[in-house]
Amino acid sequence: MTSQETTAPHPFDVRLLFVTRSVRMFAYGFLSVLLVLYLAQLGLSDMKIGLLLTLTLVGDIGVSLLLTTTADRFGRRRTLVVGAALMLLAGVVFGLTDNFLLLVLAATIGVISPSGNEVGPFLSVEQAALSQVVADERRTHLFGWYNLVGSLATALGALVSGSLTQLLQNRGMPAAESYRTVVWGYAGAGAVLAVMFLWLTRAVEIPPRAKGSQSAGARAFLGLHRSKGVVAKLSALFSLDAFAGGFVIQSIVAYWFHIRFGVQPAVLGAIFFGANILAAISALLASRIAAKIGLINTMVFTHLPSNVLLILVPLMPNLQLAIAMLLLRFSISQMDVPTRQSYVMAVVEPDERSAAAGVTAVARSVGAAVSPSLATMLLASPMLLAGPFLIGGGLKIVYDLLLYRSFASAQRQLGKKIT
Repeated sequence: MTSQETTAPHPFDVRLLFVTRSVRMFAYGFLSVLLVLYLAQLGLSDMKIGLLLTLTLVGDIGVSLLLTTTADRFGRRRTLVVGAALMLLAGVVFGLTDNFLLLVLAATIGVISPSGNEVGPFLSVEQAALSQVVADERRTHLFGWYNLVGSLATALGALVSGSLTQLLQNRGMPAAESYRTVVWGYAGAGAVLAVMFLWLTRAVEIPPRAKGSQSAGARAFLGLHRSKGVVAKLSALFSLDAFAGGFVIQSIVAYWFHIRFGVQPAVLGAIFFGANILAAISALLASRIAAKIGLINTMVFTHLPSNVLLILVPLMPNLQLAIAMLLLRFSISQMDVPTRQSYVMAVVEPDERSAAAGVTAVARSVGAAVSPSLATMLLASPMLLAGPFLIGGGLKIVYDLLLYRSFASAQRQLGKKIT
């Protein structure tokens, strides 16, 4: 594997990046549960909503690729500030207008999360920055906590969003206006993040020695040089996983519960609060498992059963059992996240980290760009309501098997586990 290079630990930067992660993921959870309901209240059809969700992810592809592949040269702090400004822009436009063309424009060039998951350049650049300021042997453990904090913040955002809008509606506020309050909260979070990123120190940037390594190695492409091959293979696999996941993003699943069982916003918020709490715990446990069986084995052996549980959700005869399957799925579904992130950081050079994380993240965005619109088309037909879960879960199982076949043997050939 590649040689790794980190500076001495910088606790301030680590703490600040954990805080920015919390603020951002709270905002994503705050918005995602009610985004589709908000767009429906604005009068958009199911087809337009699906198109808007798809264009949101398509826009994220361009923004993320541009920012992450240049972050190590342009500056990681500057890149994060630009991302926060685009998040603010998207929130402001979504809060001000119901014009479909303006919403499409804001969704395409701005940063907005319909899934409750990371979008934009933030995750890739923050991963690279954290890998820069902590020792390699602590990386997976730190990423476990990083994802724990994010999942807890997303869960809290979902809970507050559902409870707040229900309270406002009970006091006589129209549904659309109560949802718009959430959109403005999202925009405010973007403004807060822009200020906080300015506080990061220079320790998160690429050290001078690493900056010169590209000229000594292979020709760079999208910020990558020696690791182009392995990143390309990982990107293809991650794209398949994301395409499958796009069928069951949080907004889609929330909408499914609403139309299948008539679940109201406050209950939706509570469901996804619990789901994200369980996801947070599973992410934290991942580093302990990876230390024993390796990153690839942890990614595959925890992801497979979670996808079986995903397929079972729409097959349940009542709301209680459907929620139970969803919560069980979330209790193990996120163990592959910190291990996946750590694996990418482990197999590339220090000056490729932002680019590698960005390219693989963009590959995931490409994979997820089309499936939300396909999912909404399925949800429009009562006979096909189970489709998003069955297709998404089935394709995720295919991804797990291909990942294991592609990388488990390489790990054994090295004679050691990458942790």
